[in-house]
Amino acid sequence: MRTAKTLLAAAALLASLSTPAADLLEVWRAASQNDPDVALAQAQKASADARRDQAKALWRPGIELSAGTGRMNSSSAMSGAHFSAPGFGQSNGVDFATSINSGNATSWGVGLRQPLISGELSARRDQLLQAAGSAEWQAQLTRQGLILNTSQRYFDAVLCDQRRNLLQRQLQAVERSLVESEDRFKLGDAPVTDIHEARARFKSLQAQVMDADNALQLAMAALREVSGMPSLNLPLAMPVAEVVSPILHSQEEARALALSMYPGIALLQARVAVAEAEVRSLGAVASASLDLVAQASRQHLGGSGDFGSASNDSRQQMIGLQFRMPLDTGGRDARQKEALLNVDQARAALELGRLQVGQQTRSAYLALETAPARLQALSSALSAANSRLEATRLGRSVGDRTTLDVLNAENEHTAAALALLQGRIEVLQNSLRLDALLGRLDETSISRVNAMLTSKPNV
Repeated sequence: MRTAKTLLAAAALLASLSTPAADLLEVWRAASQNDPDVALAQAQKASADARRDQAKALWRPGIELSAGTGRMNSSSAMSGAHFSAPGFGQSNGVDFATSINSGNATSWGVGLRQPLISGELSARRDQLLQAAGSAEWQAQLTRQGLILNTSQRYFDAVLCDQRRNLLQRQLQAVERSLVESEDRFKLGDAPVTDIHEARARFKSLQAQVMDADNALQLAMAALREVSGMPSLNLPLAMPVAEVVSPILHSQEEARALALSMYPGIALLQARVAVAEAEVRSLGAVASASLDLVAQASRQHLGGSGDFGSASNDSRQQMIGLQFRMPLDTGGRDARQKEALLNVDQARAALELGRLQVGQQTRSAYLALETAPARLQALSSALSAANSRLEATRLGRSVGDRTTLDVLNAENEHTAAALALLQGRIEVLQNSLRLDALLGRLDETSISRVNAMLTSKPNV
């Protein structure tokens, strides 16, 4: 059984060595074709184009066609009329009467209206254009979010894999310590407490390894889902030993750029503009409009009435200007008050967004600025932990250190190695976050980070 396990482990090792490590750029390109957020961003972009078309259509002429038919009763009576006609002379007090009972009525009309001046249409056009801009900013935010989420899931899987590997190495070392403690106890060279301490640490590490393996499986499943790469397997490329992220601007320059270039701020500004346009559309001046109108219509009614067969035929044609000014729109004041409150709310959201973006930019900037010193300190801490572990093992062999000292030194070494890897990952993620805040996060940013990954373990 032990021989079979050894052969399986060797086969797995050879397979991992023959398979090149997947890198971040490869995963991102797959995710950019597969993730549902891609379709969402495309739909948001399409909605922006549709809203611009709507804004243009507001000022185009509207044409209306109407037609109707039915049964109709009609009667008219006139008395005291003055009548004159060639050959009939003149008469006063003349009566006229016509009637049609259940006659056939038909009508048709066609009209054209071309807006010339309209404050309401102007405001609605501004709203649609700002809404189109909002959709584009939202699409850019969605794409940036996909990049950050993909990189975060990738590095989560890298960290989980390394944590499991380090814990497995620590478990093997503790297992050796347990065997050594048992052998030394049999020889009378070590107390029984060494066996208990080593066994307790061994069981604890077994549980930690299982937890780490579960976390790794979940991280890889999430990465496979977002990338659409069901065959994606370990190993993944890891950060190089010397990750760097050059800062191109001062802190205040970066903050000013973020406030002017971050898509989230532009989105909030567009929402303020939409709310302000709504207020304008509800103003008294906006309700007035001047249109160029042209109409042609005909109404015909024919049938029999009280005086015999009769028919009425009416034709109209008109072209001119029409001015409209509603005097009471019913509830306009209440709607305008609500619109003003919405403007206040949008402006407050914009100010809050500016504050948050400024803080996020400062945080990412400072993290990158202090990254070299922090990584140097973490690297020194790992070197110190490695030296302490070797010295403690040597001291244990000559009786100057206990088994518990060795176990603690191994635990500190694992923690230091994970802290260094986490520090390197944070540098790369912070560089992507800063690019996002500056409005320049794209595949070029991914390529820059990917260049600082390696398939060779360095922790």
